[in-house]
Amino acid sequence: MYNSVLRLRTKQQLLSTREFKARGFKVKRCDLCLIPQAECICPQRPIIQSNCAFCLLMYKDEYYKPSNTGRIIADVIPDNHAFVWKRKDPEIELLDLIANPSYAPILVFPHEYATVERCISSPNDLVSVKEGKKPLFIMLDGTWREAKKMFKSPSLNHIPVLGIQPKQASNYKLREAAHEHQLCTAEVAIEILRLAEDYIAADALAEYFETFRRAYIVGKPHLDNIPNKAKL
Repeated sequence: MYNSVLRLRTKQQLLSTREFKARGFKVKRCDLCLIPQAECICPQRPIIQSNCAFCLLMYKDEYYKPSNTGRIIADVIPDNHAFVWKRKDPEIELLDLIANPSYAPILVFPHEYATVERCISSPNDLVSVKEGKKPLFIMLDGTWREAKKMFKSPSLNHIPVLGIQPKQASNYKLREAAHEHQLCTAEVAIEILRLAEDYIAADALAEYFETFRRAYIVGKPHLDNIPNKAKL
């Protein structure tokens, strides 16, 4: 399935004046899952329905990286959207999505960075969700430093903030994290889906994420020795 992250990646490739070369760029990869062709996981992608929508707001070049897990969310959750983050000039399509009356936008980020009045502990804290609007979870997809920068965007400062408290260290292993209990984007989405009581989607994403993680590590044996740390 050609999801929103892959569409964004293709769009940025056409606009770019230089070729982005991520680590391992010489490896022949599947055009869809970006896993080495010999370990392609596309046939294992689950096909499900979900009561939630996700919007991935991606820092520049994040959509090119094979280790990015926002793409895994877009592979599993049918209602998915992806945009490049722009602080001063956000895309009209992003603003229209946030303003769409069918959705209840929720920004996913630690509560310690938000004002008290913006913080919620569950999607069901919002009257709009209780009344039937679909929660639209906005994920800031980048390194921890990049995510903090994105969180300060004026276009997002009116949106309720949902934070999670990880109970265990990340199992990601593909990137170094700033904090021990910092989860990768897909792991955060799994926890968010459980908070939204969308358990089928949460379990499907968890299983597919583990499939992705294992397939990625097969081609990089040295990653087995990396501590269980990850990016946001």
